[in-house]
Amino acid sequence: MRDFQLPGRSPVLATNAICATSHPLAAKIALDILQAGGNAADAAIAGAVLLGIAEPQSCGIGGDCFALVKPAGAETVIALNGSGRAPSGLSAAALRARGMTSIGTEAIESVTVPGAVDAFAALAEHHGRLGLAALLAPAIRYAEQGVPVAPRVAFDWADDGPRLAGAARGFYLRDGRPLVTGDIFRSPGQAEVLRRIAREGRAGFYAGEVAEDMVRSLKAAGGTHTPDDFAATACTWDEPVAGAYRDHDLIEHPPNGQGAAAILMLKILARFDIAALDPVGPERAHLEAEAAKLAYDARDRFIADPGHTTRLDHMLSDATADRLAALIDPGRAMAQVAQRTEAVHRDTVYITVVDRDRMAVSLIYSTYWGFGAGIASERFGILFQNRGAGFTLAQGHPNEAGGGKRPMHTIIPAMLGHRGRIVMPFGVMGGSFQPMGHAHVVSNLLDFGMDLQEAIDAPRCMAEAGVLKLERGYPPATRAALAAMGHEVVDPDGPLGGGQAIRIDHERGLLIGGSDARKDGCALGF
Repeated sequence: MRDFQLPGRSPVLATNAICATSHPLAAKIALDILQAGGNAADAAIAGAVLLGIAEPQSCGIGGDCFALVKPAGAETVIALNGSGRAPSGLSAAALRARGMTSIGTEAIESVTVPGAVDAFAALAEHHGRLGLAALLAPAIRYAEQGVPVAPRVAFDWADDGPRLAGAARGFYLRDGRPLVTGDIFRSPGQAEVLRRIAREGRAGFYAGEVAEDMVRSLKAAGGTHTPDDFAATACTWDEPVAGAYRDHDLIEHPPNGQGAAAILMLKILARFDIAALDPVGPERAHLEAEAAKLAYDARDRFIADPGHTTRLDHMLSDATADRLAALIDPGRAMAQVAQRTEAVHRDTVYITVVDRDRMAVSLIYSTYWGFGAGIASERFGILFQNRGAGFTLAQGHPNEAGGGKRPMHTIIPAMLGHRGRIVMPFGVMGGSFQPMGHAHVVSNLLDFGMDLQEAIDAPRCMAEAGVLKLERGYPPATRAALAAMGHEVVDPDGPLGGGQAIRIDHERGLLIGGSDARKDGCALGF
């Protein structure tokens, strides 16, 4: 239990339904949809699309999404892959011939075809009740009327605004400057696009004038994107991957997402007595950092487009976790196992909803870096993601860039299961941090008995690029001890991710929601 004399927030308790996400307007709209007769899938779509207006630096209809869905009356989980593919004309060999060794985050080659709209349409059709027109109406209204810029959004806008170029500057800057807290952001062009999707379904985005605007704008910037690339966009349904930790099961989206890295990291940590350690002490942070280095190295070797991922069973096996855990020296930091050439970053949004019938949706939505590639379509102002910067140009690598391929993806929705039942949809944002974030929050819950809000709020660390980023919540003694172990301890340039979760207490008929103070959002229920 938290100390009520100190700043903090309590978990949100409800019996009918809860939405938890990174912006309060999106949580409110999700509840409105539920109270109008929609289910968790409807609410998640409506909230997510609105987040593209409320947090345009993090997500939008020019990006991708992934979802895990637990239907009402079942305990099985379905994975929906709404990540887009590289244009058919992308060639790693051609890029190498031009002297490129990686795909830059502002390069036109980084723009993959948006996959989220197709996935939203499929989710609404197969699992929703109300239809796209009703679900998009709130976002259309807010895109026209405007949304006040929230404090965390303004923090990111200032950091990411300089990446905007060309037409994007007119749509997402004001007098050439980033918007600040309290400024009203409007996007009438996106409102028009959403109206067309509401009328025509996915064809309102992937064909006609909207697709023509996107293709024309991309070609003008030097892209190889074609109308056929947009028309061919199709989400896929799959089975999740899972692994045990303590007496629970961590359920993750399969590749091309990096969820398998979170499972491997927890499997490595399970070889140590984490519960006996101080949750903010150096020993725990050290073990998390070392496990992350090993799990991320496996990710970067094996995870790629679903048709190209290799050795996934090996990556998830207990024997692999045993061998990797044996490489960890409890008293000394190892060097970074490998250095990525592909770009990783922190900007995304997450929304989770559980309804009165206990349908659960865990959905994550992103344009990758802040404001994606920094490029927007000329007419409607659709920001394009730079997810193709997640490809490698290494010849023969599973994640080598190529036409029609999906890159390794950082965004990962998750669920936690216990004794055959789903007990928690959750997500922890933050680009490459996400596997560490998943493992950290699950460990906070299962090893240290924290309540849901405490588990999300607790300080975090991240091992990346040869340094150990430590949030300010760790005590000075922990920082000093980690430095003595050989870690290069640094302050992150911002909070490490965000996160939301909903615990399902089946025995008491209770829902418990939590939302990260690192973002502007909240959990709301009724």
